[in-house]
Amino acid sequence: MAFISILFVRAIMCPVGAIVDCWSESFLVPLIKETMPRDRFISIMQHLRFDDRDTRAERVKTDKFAAISDIWTRFNENCAKSFTPGEHMTIDEQLFPTKVRCPFTQYIATKPDKFGIKFWMATDLDTKYVCSASPYLGKDPSRQKGERLAENVVMKLMEPFLDDGRNITTDNFFTSLSLSHRLLQRKTTLLGTVNKVRRELPQLAKDTAKREVFSTSVLRSGSVSLTIYAPKKNKTVCVLSSMHQDVTIGDGRKRKPNTITDYNHMKCGVDVLDQMARMYSVRSATRRWPVAVFYNMLDLAAVNAYILYKACTGWTGKRRLFLRLLA
Repeated sequence: MAFISILFVRAIMCPVGAIVDCWSESFLVPLIKETMPRDRFISIMQHLRFDDRDTRAERVKTDKFAAISDIWTRFNENCAKSFTPGEHMTIDEQLFPTKVRCPFTQYIATKPDKFGIKFWMATDLDTKYVCSASPYLGKDPSRQKGERLAENVVMKLMEPFLDDGRNITTDNFFTSLSLSHRLLQRKTTLLGTVNKVRRELPQLAKDTAKREVFSTSVLRSGSVSLTIYAPKKNKTVCVLSSMHQDVTIGDGRKRKPNTITDYNHMKCGVDVLDQMARMYSVRSATRRWPVAVFYNMLDLAAVNAYILYKACTGWTGKRRLFLRLLA
């Protein structure tokens, strides 16, 4: 526990630079020095493991995440048991920045940190609590033939939270008509943007040249609606929704439909969570990917602990102060 305590103290007091600098004369943090000698900390870090190395070679044949899968599974189970999410949840990806060598390190050019380990996450919209998370490990042999990766991810993340009348907000990687039908069978609605390359989209949704700016078209298939909105010339946004019974147009200058307005409000759950986790992160340089995953797990656990502490005690203090108390 003292080892983890030092990681959190460093995150809020001296997040920049090598962690061993906390014991140096120039960047000394007295609390860290009093908690543990530097050499003892380095020794723990060098020998930090999360599984039985003797059986790892056998387990890794069926589980690429074997080096830390046990503790990650417990973390997920505790997250689900400790909190009941509200009506609205958000599913998106998180890229934990690291350049460690492992089979599933990703490069995503659109992210601020280009390299990292990707996680799929389901969060509560109101509190930004991490309800469920799963690493992306490449091809999943358990996925049924013909099932889209995005649908498989959503159904796995949401399994403990289905059949309770919730709504899920997703981006255009996940959203599809088939996913909305699968979720409706489990009493769950879907709201999300749709990629225009999808074959299921009608040609009307793909044509942008002659569409009037701020105009809206609505198509419906059963209980699922498709809103086509033109925010500017030669551009349209397609939003699929099984949550809205009726699509209404706003009174503002841009005449935004309620599906667009609601999506803009509900899409930010995972992004805000990631910002919170990175603000006071225990992340440090490492060459071992299980340690990088462990850092991410501590960051997410600290955010969840802060949310639970506020909900149980009514505490209104800042998160930095809470992390100091937690350490």
